[in-house]
Amino acid sequence: MPRLASPLVLAGLASSLLVVGCGPKKRAEPEAEAKQEVEVEVVETKDGAIPAPAKPSTEEAVAFVKEVDAKLRELWTAESKAAWTHATDITDEHAAAVAAASEQSMAYIGQAIKDARKFDGVEADPDTLRQLHLLKVATTLPAPTDPAKRKELAETATKLDSMYGTGKWGDCTDPESDACKNMGDAMEIISTSDDYDELLTAWEGWRTISPPMRPLYQRFVELGNEGARDIGYRDVGELWRSGYDMSPAEFEAEMERLWQQVKPLYTQLHCHARAKLGEKFGVDKVPAEGMIPAHLLGNLWAQEWPNIYDDMIPYPDQPSIDVTKGLEQAKYDELKMVKTAEGFFTSLGLDPLPETFWQRSLFVKPDDREVQCHASAWDVGYNNDLRIKMCIKIDMEDFVTIHHELGHNYYYMNYYTKPVLFQSGAHDGFHEGIGDTLALSVTPAYLNNMGLLSEVSEDPKAVINKQLADGLEKIAFLPFGLLIDRWRWGVFSGEIKPDEYNAAWWKLRNEYQGVAAPVERSEANFDPGAKYHIPANTPYSRYFLARILQFQFHKALCDAAGHEGPLHTCSIYGSEEAGKKLHAMLAMGASKPWPDALEVVAGTRKMDAGPMLEYFEPLQGYLSEQNQDRRCGW
Repeated sequence: MPRLASPLVLAGLASSLLVVGCGPKKRAEPEAEAKQEVEVEVVETKDGAIPAPAKPSTEEAVAFVKEVDAKLRELWTAESKAAWTHATDITDEHAAAVAAASEQSMAYIGQAIKDARKFDGVEADPDTLRQLHLLKVATTLPAPTDPAKRKELAETATKLDSMYGTGKWGDCTDPESDACKNMGDAMEIISTSDDYDELLTAWEGWRTISPPMRPLYQRFVELGNEGARDIGYRDVGELWRSGYDMSPAEFEAEMERLWQQVKPLYTQLHCHARAKLGEKFGVDKVPAEGMIPAHLLGNLWAQEWPNIYDDMIPYPDQPSIDVTKGLEQAKYDELKMVKTAEGFFTSLGLDPLPETFWQRSLFVKPDDREVQCHASAWDVGYNNDLRIKMCIKIDMEDFVTIHHELGHNYYYMNYYTKPVLFQSGAHDGFHEGIGDTLALSVTPAYLNNMGLLSEVSEDPKAVINKQLADGLEKIAFLPFGLLIDRWRWGVFSGEIKPDEYNAAWWKLRNEYQGVAAPVERSEANFDPGAKYHIPANTPYSRYFLARILQFQFHKALCDAAGHEGPLHTCSIYGSEEAGKKLHAMLAMGASKPWPDALEVVAGTRKMDAGPMLEYFEPLQGYLSEQNQDRRCGW
């Protein structure tokens, strides 16, 4: 953990100086006594040596974290309430309220982090020391000490988020006309159209929203980095990488190690997807070797590829595994979809969601106002005030997404009585992984029991169909999950200069994903800003880690449930034994380092992609056969 320079450590402490070397002495003669110098511990500053501050006591450390807990709870709740209001009703007034609340939080936490440094080396109980550590990495957006710059940063962050949430493309001379389109329109076209040119129009159209963000984002980076330096970090990226109970360098190496475990599987999937898209669109559009055009992968950001499954389905004669029709036939509405997902968690012995969840959540996109439809889960008051915000569609994709969001809510529910700094996942990948872990148990057999699939085939061909559908989401995402923060780490460190933001973005997408822009891009574009998590300043490594951890969690919970057979056939639905193990981990929150939490659920202290590879063993065999005569890679 980086330490602050001594002048900052001394801030506010000059009144409590410690004189040392003043124990019992031999009696001296008056003239000798007058000449004797008292030994004083000093520290060097740019202005010369000054007396060192007193080392704080254990009692002071305990009192400090208690005070911080109360103040952070107050400030973060106010900020969360303002953010909820803005996300569910995007207006300039609500944006200003978010900025004001964020500014207050920034001001307090910046000073609190500096104050926490004075307790470095203090002797205290484990909970106090853990809170001191977590406080130092508690912000993803550190603000400068200067009040004017802090206000500017808060307003810039809110502005970027609003620009994304209200983004429009097409002919918007009349914003109410059908020619003026939003993100949902672009997503619909990309996910359903088979027309190459229509896909390209939607892909380019959505990216017209982000060039105006570019100068704001550049300033955002400057201000955030200044705030990071004020609290002892080189830049914002180093702060982010410090939040994983290891050094920033160790974290980078850990991410790369996990990626190397799964890269061969991704390369095989990419190879097969490229070949199938080449058959569909022609080799003049999708070359037999090289990269895949980004607009052809069924997702507006080419981050997950389940929408090209119909172009790749291995065995079309097998029963469909898409429950969209089943949901429609069973007359599921938005509320019933959420109730069904809740039922999975309660089947494990976990408590039902509180009644306020059903009263306060947003399930349906309202017609009378702009909302941020990006799905998210909330505990607005850090007191079990659980909600989700989501413009639910009655389809399989959103059915799975709801399980993911409720995973967050159940994490919140199980640790909300702890100090606010413990109200988090063991690390952020744990939080993202929990809901997806449950979704892995949404097997064809489970869906059949729910009445959403009419039949379940035991044919190995049906297994391959399901595995490919899962792989197009889980495996395809991996390099995208890695490169988002790779880009931002470079931006924050200055390795990526402002005049090469877009070029660096596509270099990373080419290198990691084997995905290329379908048309020439330049620095007049700002394609990173067309992805929500960039203007929203949400760290992204968590999603990569979640893809790995969910399979590790799944295997451990399946073992607890007594499952026998291949891992991909396991559903823990109804297993209270699995529920007990899950609850034990959720209840820890961030109160212990993540290896402790991982050990509770999985019996190991090391993150490992092995269970993911085990889960996809049938798919690996299929892809190897399909790619025998192809040259994979790019």
